[in-house]
Amino acid sequence: MAFEIPDACTLPTAERPVRLAEFDELLTGPVRSADRESPTRLTLRLHSSDDDLEEITRDLAAREAQCCSFFGFTVAADGSDVVLGIEVPPQHTSILDSLQARSGVIE
Repeated sequence: MAFEIPDACTLPTAERPVRLAEFDELLTGPVRSADRESPTRLTLRLHSSDDDLEEITRDLAAREAQCCSFFGFTVAADGSDVVLGIEVPPQHTSILDSLQARSGVIE
């Protein structure tokens, strides 16, 4: 599934492939589950032996929220897992579809 970059994104075009690669790295390895609580909310449970997973996830979420202000992120530690909540307005649900598909976990 192609990743749609909305017009509201202020990340410079040259930096977008790097950011997408960061999301791919996060979403293709440590995702244990993906729960689509509603069309506008996706919760990912991440697990890795990397002790920095929570910090990496928080950093990526913070940087993404700066350029795409419509994103709402929550990051919480839960034992050895990191729980990443992603919320978007209704007009951007296709972005959550893409993120969930990239995770390879469809529930």
